[in-house]
Amino acid sequence: MHSGLAYKTFLIENKNKKMKKEIFEIIIYGRGGQGAKTTAEIIAQSSLKGDKYVQAFPEFGPERSGAPVRTFVRISDKPIKTREPIVNPDCFMVLDETLLEVFEGFEKLGENSVLIINTKKNEEEILKNIEFKGKLILIDASGISMKIIKENRPNTVILGKFSAVTKKVDLEDIIKVFRIKYSEKIGTEKTNLNIKAINFAYEE
Repeated sequence: MHSGLAYKTFLIENKNKKMKKEIFEIIIYGRGGQGAKTTAEIIAQSSLKGDKYVQAFPEFGPERSGAPVRTFVRISDKPIKTREPIVNPDCFMVLDETLLEVFEGFEKLGENSVLIINTKKNEEEILKNIEFKGKLILIDASGISMKIIKENRPNTVILGKFSAVTKKVDLEDIIKVFRIKYSEKIGTEKTNLNIKAINFAYEE
């Protein structure tokens, strides 16, 4: 017979396992001004176009320029009822590699999890500083952005890589949402350059 605490732990673990099968969870790490919040919004809106249920929310607190920021997204085929914090996501996206020194918990992730990092470093260099057993995806998102867009917009580039690696959000839906969101704000020419960068990262 289970003790009260053991039984409660058993129920929580099984609830989490069941939720993991139904809900794809994402954490996006960035610094204020790098577009972590925008990345979450675009993923959420793109998922809605694919008839998915979504949640997208930032970590509470002021978003100062350069300060560490986390945003969260949940995607599911069924209504999402949980409001609990995302602790063990299926996908991490890191817009600034220096944040690997700030945020922890990568060692808790399973072999099916995905970690996408904006970096020029190779896998050996990254794994010297963090413990991670899942699928590690390294991309020089800042470099690609500077080359194509002529601005440091790693969040734009990483959207394409996220779509290619996880297959959770259709690339065409991301492009549609991006065009709607930014055509008037930044102009057609710059919007097209951003979309070119998204496509490049997807196909790389």
